Amino acid sequence: MPDTKKFFENLSGAGKCVAVLTSGGDAQGMNGAVRAVVRMGIYVGAKVYLIHEGYQGMVDGGDNIKEATWESVSSMLQVGGTFIGSARCAEFRTHDGRLRAAQNLVKRGITNLCVIGGDGSLTGANLFREEWSGLLEELVQSGKIDEAAAQAHSVLHIVGMVGSIDNDFCGTDMTIGTDSALHRIIEVVDAIMTTAQSHQRTFVLEVMGRHCGYLALVSALACGADWVFIPELPPEDGWEDLMCQKLSENRADKKRLNIIIVAEGAIDSSNKAISTDYVKDLVVRCLGFDTRVTILGHVQRGGTPSAFDRILASRMGVEAVLALLEASPGTPACVVSLCGNQAVRLPLMECVQMTQEVQKAMDEKKFEEAVRLRGRSFENNLNTYKLLSHRKSDSELPHSPFTVAVLNVGAPAAGMNAAVRSAVRVGITEGHKMLAVNDGFEGFSKGQIKEIKWGDVGGWTGQGGSLLGTKRTLPLKKLDKIAEQIRIHNINALLVIGGFEAYLGLLELLAARVSHEEFCVPMVMVPATVSNNIPGSDLSIGADTALNAITDTCDRIKQSASGTKRRVFIIETMGGYCGYLASVGGLAAGADAAYIYEEPFDIRDLQANVEHLTAKMKTSIQRGLVLRNENSNDNYTTDFIYQLYSEEGKGVFDCRKNVLGHMQQGGAPSPFDRNFGTKIAAKAMQWISKRLREFYREDEGRVFANTEDSACLLGMRRRALLFQPVIQLKDETDFEHRIPKEQWWLKLRPLMKILAKYKTSYDVSDSGQLEHVVRLRAKDTDNSTI
Repeated sequence: MPDTKKFFENLSGAGKCVAVLTSGGDAQGMNGAVRAVVRMGIYVGAKVYLIHEGYQGMVDGGDNIKEATWESVSSMLQVGGTFIGSARCAEFRTHDGRLRAAQNLVKRGITNLCVIGGDGSLTGANLFREEWSGLLEELVQSGKIDEAAAQAHSVLHIVGMVGSIDNDFCGTDMTIGTDSALHRIIEVVDAIMTTAQSHQRTFVLEVMGRHCGYLALVSALACGADWVFIPELPPEDGWEDLMCQKLSENRADKKRLNIIIVAEGAIDSSNKAISTDYVKDLVVRCLGFDTRVTILGHVQRGGTPSAFDRILASRMGVEAVLALLEASPGTPACVVSLCGNQAVRLPLMECVQMTQEVQKAMDEKKFEEAVRLRGRSFENNLNTYKLLSHRKSDSELPHSPFTVAVLNVGAPAAGMNAAVRSAVRVGITEGHKMLAVNDGFEGFSKGQIKEIKWGDVGGWTGQGGSLLGTKRTLPLKKLDKIAEQIRIHNINALLVIGGFEAYLGLLELLAARVSHEEFCVPMVMVPATVSNNIPGSDLSIGADTALNAITDTCDRIKQSASGTKRRVFIIETMGGYCGYLASVGGLAAGADAAYIYEEPFDIRDLQANVEHLTAKMKTSIQRGLVLRNENSNDNYTTDFIYQLYSEEGKGVFDCRKNVLGHMQQGGAPSPFDRNFGTKIAAKAMQWISKRLREFYREDEGRVFANTEDSACLLGMRRRALLFQPVIQLKDETDFEHRIPKEQWWLKLRPLMKILAKYKTSYDVSDSGQLEHVVRLRAKDTDNSTI
């Protein structure tokens, strides 16, 4: 079969000039995107310019447009905001302003523009592109440029990246800055919860989102808020009584605090604004609860970007340069964005149009339409929130004869508790009796099983580790005892949340169906491990929190290194044989190299890295960061690499080493892991309910499931959440090294090397296809992305 891979070495930037600007409100991660555009541009041989102060800088010209060097974006990855500045520009809205901007670009030979901003900034860029030939004609007629210059710069190519904390741009799952803003919100909510609990208080929090409720909705999901107000879903008339009733029921259920989240653009069904003060006064008047208001404001825009935003920005920046290199005169202006974990290119104006349609639908009070236009990710979040927020009374619950057990297996991972809470509450809503198994399969065999109620899982989303307790023990030697417990407790389905041991355990239970009929029940596994090494899923609960722990530590280490100068740090990460944390952590932290098992290396590679760092020490960036996965090589240990670097770098740089260890497993879960755990477990529980009804034998009065597809793993594959029979995943698994045979993130490794100035090969087969914005039909939401 011919090799259809396409490599970017065939794309040259020689003779091309690329400019990058940030416009509109700032967002964490913008600097990562600028850094990636600059370095990728220089890497392919193009000249890259930084336009300072957004469109204003483009109109004013002069020193606002400067050629960038490799070093000019050094140490920017971990800095929030935008170091090239952003400004609202009234002049660019005028024809005369755009004429001056065009002259400034032509003067420097710039015909490729990368704009990082919101929909207003991107719409302005598209108008500029459409007017370009007319602007050049005017400049020729007024004698400001000659005919030859107009000919040489006849086409302006534009690629946009969406930098906006509101995540209000249609066509992309996540905009640059959204995840970091969620980190700020959740840090505040976690802190508020401790004080609220001490005094039995109610807190009303206002978060940003004038026209889009994404931040409010996802933070409500991630902290288990009692009530949320968003512009896309105004509460029905009489909501005041309903809310107060719910708050007082929660208090009666021994909950010592209430959290209410209000998006700044929240409205009621009459389009009247709902303010935090109105909500506070209502709670005080009706319930007499001690209530406080906290307005988060610009805190949400500040601080260091999260690991997710750095990776997103780096991937999008590189993709933007590729899109500019591949653009032809007829290519429409496009936006590079993310769908699931896939980079995609979409026509800019299609996205802008749909974003404007959302606002139109909301103005016309077509709120369901607005939610659908927002896209799969938003709709899925909203459906999950609705599912988990309303507690039905016993009389409202559907009658279900089924009992479902939930257990954690393997090492602890942040976000496991959010998944358990979600599963328990969805299960109770579906009418099932929910059982919690302590200490994994070991606790299962010993009968450490008890019923778990709605209130028992209150406040679990923000807790790290595993509150149920988890063990690595496999079920094989305890099959008889586990089967006995299934009989005793009349368990009809199993939900296993865990890592590679959970996957192996499910395979063992499946194989044991031949000898033990008790295991002929629907079983589903939800992947939760910091190593992210589960076949059938691109992502696992816990991996994002671990990445943030690695990135935070690397930031501190880099800071100490830049103080002492000429220092290289060797950092060991977890992950078993899976190099995900080292590779993706390396990309997020701006590492010079990352050694992993999946990409064998020898002494020549180590020598080349030392030489690379020696050369780097002669520049203005006098520090190095090298990550090593714990099992990357039996002989080239962290100590060995440290000693080799120390010896070879003598007189040029000195070395330090750091083993991060179990801090990667601990800590409060990141917003992404809370949200991912909540949604994936809710989906798993709905699958269990469906399967229980399918496999129920009425004549025998029992559930009997003995098909391959009754034991599944629910994983995220590219753009969708899919249920896959575990037996079919066996062929995709390297059991000896406990990793999948194919891993998507290996494609990100060349990005880290390119951004660290290594010559490398980069497969761009996945990029380059301009897609169209898909309008969501009702049935599409079922396999929605995260």
